[in-house]
Amino acid sequence: MSHTTDTAKRPVSRKDMTRAQWTWKEMKRNKVAYAMVAPFFILFLAFTVLPVFLSMLLSLTDFNMLQWPHWKGLSNYTRLFLEDEIFLIACKNTLIFASVTGPVSYMLSLLVAWFINELPPKIRSVVTLVFYAPSISGGVYTIFGALFSGDTYGWANGIAINIGLISRPIQFFHDVNWVMPLCIVVALWTSLGTAFLAFIAGLQTIDRSYYEAGAVDGIKNRWQELWYITLPTMRPQLMFGAVLSITQSFGFGAVVTALAGNPSVEYAAYTIMHHLDDYGGQRFEVGYASAIATILFVIMISSNFIIKKLLSKVGQ
Repeated sequence: MSHTTDTAKRPVSRKDMTRAQWTWKEMKRNKVAYAMVAPFFILFLAFTVLPVFLSMLLSLTDFNMLQWPHWKGLSNYTRLFLEDEIFLIACKNTLIFASVTGPVSYMLSLLVAWFINELPPKIRSVVTLVFYAPSISGGVYTIFGALFSGDTYGWANGIAINIGLISRPIQFFHDVNWVMPLCIVVALWTSLGTAFLAFIAGLQTIDRSYYEAGAVDGIKNRWQELWYITLPTMRPQLMFGAVLSITQSFGFGAVVTALAGNPSVEYAAYTIMHHLDDYGGQRFEVGYASAIATILFVIMISSNFIIKKLLSKVGQ
């Protein structure tokens, strides 16, 4: 009888419940927190998750925004990869952009943040603003447009003509050989954005006692501190910065449009974002544009997954 009473009084443990029962119990226990998160969660579902799924569904249809969608199955994807040569050019250019601007801007943000973190606080705030300003200022396009203008008033052309390097102005943003490199340079110049600020914040939150303990354990220089202490401690910020860098590297279409127009000369810097804007915003072939967006989404998710695997090895 005593054994039965003890069993009845024993609190229910995690092992006695299913996953669903345990989840529901925790949700009731933290109902205030869930109520506070609910507005953001609802907006996130309505304006992020739901549009992604709708885009995937529409990619299987023929939809022009005026008539009801007509089911086409995988025809849009077949057309993309087997019939649309411009899309293949856009894929190639996008991968070139992403493979250069993504890793370089990521490493540049981290190294500049590490450098700024070593400065005195008053100087640090000013230098941070100087590096961050190009990412939020449209004046960058004006500066580079004037620098590489295709007439003799362009600074690059003017200097090159004066010293005898060239005899006539180079049409930088209308020359196949120059468009892509220049757009990549401008993209890198404007890439020190939110990820850069996240790295600075992460560096400033590291407990200095970690470095003292590391010195006792045999760490001898700043590079060893960076690899064995700083980077492992900053893994959340590193992951956040990686996601932003990848997203930004696949979305540099605005940079090309501002400098070289859309489409660029001979599609030399034409990206998937341009192709998406062409079919979705100009031709209103929403089903086909949704297929393009879905391909871009899959590429970005795959890149994020690879980066997450790589970052998990940092400091090991």
